[in-house]
Amino acid sequence: MRRFGSAPVLLGGLVLVVATALPALAHEHPSGITDLVTPAVVRVEAMARVDITLLDHIGELVHVKRRYDVPIGEGTGVVVNPEGAIVTLSRVVKSDRDVQVHAANRIFAEHHKVKIPDDFERHTVKDDLLNHHLQKCYPPQQATATCIIDVTTEIRVFPNISPPDKEGFKAEIVHSGDGPDSPAVLESVGRADGSAGLPTAPLAASVPGKEGSPVAVAGFTGRPAANLPETVDIAHLRAGGAGEGGRRFADPEKKVDESVKLGALIDRGLLGGPVIEDKKGEVVGLLVGGGKEARMIGVREITKSLAEAKAVPRRGPIDAAFEQALTRFHTRYYGDAVPAFQRVLDLYPGHTVAAAHLKTAQQKRGTAEDEGVKAAGAAPGRDTGPALWPFLVGGGLLVLVVVIVAGLAWRRGGRPRDAGDSPDAPSPVAPGSASTWEARLDLGTGRPGEPGPRPSASRPPRLDDEAGSTVVVGRSFPALPKVTSGPPAAPVLVARDPGTEPSAPGTGSRSAEFAVQKYCTACGMRLGPAHRFCGYCGHPSEA
Repeated sequence: MRRFGSAPVLLGGLVLVVATALPALAHEHPSGITDLVTPAVVRVEAMARVDITLLDHIGELVHVKRRYDVPIGEGTGVVVNPEGAIVTLSRVVKSDRDVQVHAANRIFAEHHKVKIPDDFERHTVKDDLLNHHLQKCYPPQQATATCIIDVTTEIRVFPNISPPDKEGFKAEIVHSGDGPDSPAVLESVGRADGSAGLPTAPLAASVPGKEGSPVAVAGFTGRPAANLPETVDIAHLRAGGAGEGGRRFADPEKKVDESVKLGALIDRGLLGGPVIEDKKGEVVGLLVGGGKEARMIGVREITKSLAEAKAVPRRGPIDAAFEQALTRFHTRYYGDAVPAFQRVLDLYPGHTVAAAHLKTAQQKRGTAEDEGVKAAGAAPGRDTGPALWPFLVGGGLLVLVVVIVAGLAWRRGGRPRDAGDSPDAPSPVAPGSASTWEARLDLGTGRPGEPGPRPSASRPPRLDDEAGSTVVVGRSFPALPKVTSGPPAAPVLVARDPGTEPSAPGTGSRSAEFAVQKYCTACGMRLGPAHRFCGYCGHPSEA
């Protein structure tokens, strides 16, 4: 019996392999996905706040105070870790124009009623005394300066959420390069509404080297709004080019001048926007240029800047849940996609892409387009992909073999005793088998040919070998690999839930009804207040 015990197990395993391979054939990850990146695309606006005091010594001494908000740059950035590290271009958040000169020109023109251009250049006026005071107002500030100037830079980031965030959140420059087209790393310092963090974009390991490699570009032409979603367009990379010189774009079929097309998008707000590889949906670079020229600085420059800023790019629990939902959606398993997208919205209520796909999945769930319905019972005469009958026949044959082998093993091991058999007659057993030794021990001696006294009490029935055996239960959808994440994100920068209100400024706490909800950092499932392990994936809640 022992020799035959492993055969049914092995054959049963083959049946399980065949059964699980059937749905896996239809679940290849689709190509050309920008959905992995667009939730992490943000609008970046930089402004210099200049506080200037003019010491007017002409006539009676007067102190004139003004505050000017001077735009420095605007463009697009992309979030690369849940804590809110953002990558964009240096010229989006820094300017080589002197805002102090601009403020001096404005305050003199307004107070002294003289014509001075409202620009960033130094000027002179005809009146010698006024001109002397104007030149003393320009930086650098000296002991005899006629102006006291203080400049602070304010960077505001507007995430891709719904309903749109009209205020955005603040960010600071952690690292920027020497050139205007070098990457800049920002660190978010804004509001803290939860602990799940922000959606992030995956970074590629390298840039495609093939001529004409297809890519996509994404960004915002203004502050995100219901009528102003992210802009996405297609492009193709040329071979060669590295560093801040960048890779250029060209249509291999020469139907469109992609450099001019993308240059116009850069001028409209896609400066610093991510360039997305077509197959895996990963960021391979950032858009630079403008006018009739467009280029891309590669991911190597991005990762170098992140390393210098000590900002580690990584994915978070929102991304893990979102990738699983996207796989179900893009393979048209709409019934399975609905709860998956709902879990994403539990983690991040403002997730625009998840909300849009959830609406589509709800509309198509249970229809003829739902692959889950087709898998349950495909309509006759319809092409449903690879033929299933070879797998079904093979599985049936394997089951038949298992049954035959089990029957032979049972017959060789013994047969059950009939009710009419004499209680004194021993059961027929095979020599040397386990049943032989049980029969000998039953006679009381344990030695062949030496019958012993019959037991006074009946022997308890033998335990069923199959009793309490483990039953393997499979999910209705093949499990997906988890996205490995680091330690749980600190409470930073998640979308405000439209149904909640933040605490009053300066209190540093929220009311009881708006307590922070905890989520699993591995799969994104909601955790209860006393949960030590995730009920979905088993990941420790404190890890």
